[in-house]
Amino acid sequence: MAIVHINKDNFEQEVTNSASTVLLDFWATWCGPCQMLAPVLEQVAAERPDITIGKIDVDESSELAMQFNVRNIPKLVVVKNGKAVAEQVGYCPKDKVLSLLS
Repeated sequence: MAIVHINKDNFEQEVTNSASTVLLDFWATWCGPCQMLAPVLEQVAAERPDITIGKIDVDESSELAMQFNVRNIPKLVVVKNGKAVAEQVGYCPKDKVLSLLS
């Protein structure tokens, strides 16, 4: 599935009401580790079409960052049935991202 840019306007539709598992990526344009994680998430999106990857820019969507208690980025949060079930802070390789989803 494609990578979707999430903000407060589409959060409910894309995350809360999603039938699929959603991997949220809290990131910022100025964050080096976030930039390193981006191609990893593109690979995961290609390999796992059953999940949705949602990118949330913490500078543009600070209220969502506060809702998920984001203190450091990148932060990945796995959401199933509208509930956060797993999270990872900092850069991680593809195998770690995939294991987070299982």
